[in-house]
Amino acid sequence: MNFNIVEFEASFGTSKQIKPSCCPEFVFVGRSNVGKSSLINKLFNRNKLARVSSMPGKTATINFFKSEAVRFVDLPGYGYAKTSKKEKTRWNELINGYFLGNRNIAIVFLLLDIRNKPSNEDMIMISMLKQMQIPFTIIFTKVDKIAKTKIPDQIKYISSFINMGNVKSLAFSAETGQGVAEIKTLIDKILNKLNKK
Repeated sequence: MNFNIVEFEASFGTSKQIKPSCCPEFVFVGRSNVGKSSLINKLFNRNKLARVSSMPGKTATINFFKSEAVRFVDLPGYGYAKTSKKEKTRWNELINGYFLGNRNIAIVFLLLDIRNKPSNEDMIMISMLKQMQIPFTIIFTKVDKIAKTKIPDQIKYISSFINMGNVKSLAFSAETGQGVAEIKTLIDKILNKLNKK
């Protein structure tokens, strides 16, 4: 696909507002401040396509981006401790409502900060994706924040908390661009398979 052709499409604050799925959707999910917006901007080489906030917990909507005959979906970041209980409830409804909404999900990119072990919310998300048999790939973000020699061991350490099975993983840095080519290749590969069906 042409990663230069993409535009913001719409934001939704409740699951009832989301329009029916009409094409394959590539989904980004993870904790607040894990780097979802930075990844989306880097993937499409656009500085301000997805808003990057210095304050975690600010992405309170599901954001859709349109590119040719596919959609890219940025789900609200979860797990920010200072968020009110009411807002957390709304976020949970939004995320769960999306996954239970009969979407045409091509794959979910689950972002994990390579510096930290998976949180309880991360483990719940992983369990849900497995139970619903939704394909997902783990993207370890912020790999530029640790020494290159430590990356393999850190990935192995984090993976020890997860029953990886056939789950793939990639390392990504918004600063250096590491992993961008691999993510694009994976997206193209999935689209090629879908087009052959």
